[in-house]
Amino acid sequence: MKNKRKQYVITTWQKLIIASLLVGFLAGALSISLKHITEHFEASLFEKTLINKLYLLVFPLIGLSVIYFLRHYLFKKKENKGIKEVFESTQSGKNLAAYKIPSHFVNGLITVGFGGSTGIEVSTVVSTAAIGNIAHKKERFLRKYKNELICAGIAAGITALFSSPLAGILFAYEVITKKMSKSFVIATGLSVTVAYSLLLLMNEPPLFKVAIPLWKWKAIPYFIVLGIIAGLNSVYLTKCVLVIKKLFSAVKKQSYKIMVGALSLSIVLLILPQLYGDGYHAIKENLESANTLLFTLPVALLLLGIIVMKPIITSITLGAGGDGGVFAPSIFIGAFLGLLVALLVNTFLHEDIIPLNFMIVGMAAMLSASIHAPLTALFLVCGVVNDYTLFFPLLIVCYVAKITSKMICPYNVYTYKEKTAHAR
Repeated sequence: MKNKRKQYVITTWQKLIIASLLVGFLAGALSISLKHITEHFEASLFEKTLINKLYLLVFPLIGLSVIYFLRHYLFKKKENKGIKEVFESTQSGKNLAAYKIPSHFVNGLITVGFGGSTGIEVSTVVSTAAIGNIAHKKERFLRKYKNELICAGIAAGITALFSSPLAGILFAYEVITKKMSKSFVIATGLSVTVAYSLLLLMNEPPLFKVAIPLWKWKAIPYFIVLGIIAGLNSVYLTKCVLVIKKLFSAVKKQSYKIMVGALSLSIVLLILPQLYGDGYHAIKENLESANTLLFTLPVALLLLGIIVMKPIITSITLGAGGDGGVFAPSIFIGAFLGLLVALLVNTFLHEDIIPLNFMIVGMAAMLSASIHAPLTALFLVCGVVNDYTLFFPLLIVCYVAKITSKMICPYNVYTYKEKTAHAR
C-alpha cells in the first residue's frame, strides 16, 4: 500500500492573517518612506525661502503646475478626492485603482514640499487603503474581507506616521468603517503590529520631542474652555474648506485655478511663513519656547493670524488642486490655539498654567472636532509626543471639542456629501 500524503489545507482565517501581515508591511513601509522623503524635501525647500523670499513667489506655482501635468498625462486625468474615495470603496462595490498609490504618494509629496498648506496624512490614508484593496482582489477567498484589508492598510499607515498603533486601529474604526468584527480586529491588529515593528527596527523618533510637565487640576476648567473654542474653530475650518473648494470648482479653466491658488499661497506665506507645508516645523519651534514665551500684542496678533489664516490657505491649496486634507491643519491650528489660550489666561487671569501642555491638548481637541474621532485624536497625540501624562485632560477635551463641533455642524469635511445626499 502506498502511503498517502496528507495535504495541509490553509484555512480562510490563516489566509486573512497572511494577507494582513503583508498589507501591514507594505503600508507601513510606504508611510515611513513618504514621511521621510516629504520631511527632507519640505525642509530643504523651506530653508531656501528663509534665505531668499522670492522662492515663495514661485514654489506654490511650480508645485500646483507639476501636480496638474502629472494628473493630466500620467494619472488618467482624474482628480484625487481624498478620504471620500475610501468611503466610496468601503460603502459600495467600487474599487480603489492601483494608480491611487503613486498618485497620492507623489502629489502629496509635491503639495507639501512646495509650500501647499496641508499634510501627507490623507495621501497616506488613501494610498495605504489602495494597498489593502489590491490585496483583496488578488485571491477569491479574500474578496469578502475587502473592508477589513482596506482598514488594515489605513491602520498600518497611520501607525507608521504617528507611532501609535491604537490611533491606527481607532482611526480605521471611528472614521472609516464604524463597524467592529472579529475579522476587523485580526486584520488591523496584525497590520499595525507589523507597522509598529518597522518603526522600532528603524528607531523612529516621535514626531515631537518634548518633556511634558505634570498638569494641575486647576487647569481643567481652562482645558474645557479650550475644547469648546477648538470645536468652534473646527466648524470654521470645515466651512472654509467646503466654501472655498466650491468656489474653485466653479472655475472651468485649470490654469486660472493654479494661478489664483499659487498667487494667494505666495502672498500669505510671505506674511506668515509658519504656514508653509504641514507647519510641523513651526510647531516644533514653539513647543521648545512655549513655557518662556511672553504675551505681547505682536505675539497675540501673530498667533491670531495663524489661527485665522490656516483654514483659508489650506482650503485654497486643496481647491487649486493640491493633495491633502484637514488632518495636519487641525493639529497645527490646535497647537497655536492652545498656546494663545494659555497666554491669555496667564496674562489676564493671573494663573500659572503650562502653555506647553495647552499646545498638546489643543492639537488633540482640534483634531477630534475636525474628524469627529475623539479616541483617535487622544491616542494619536499621545503617540506623537510619546507621553501619556496628559491622558485624562486629553480624554475630556477631545469629547468636549467633538460634542461642541457636532452641536453646531453635524457633518465634517469627510461626511458632507454623504449627509446632504441622504437628506435629499
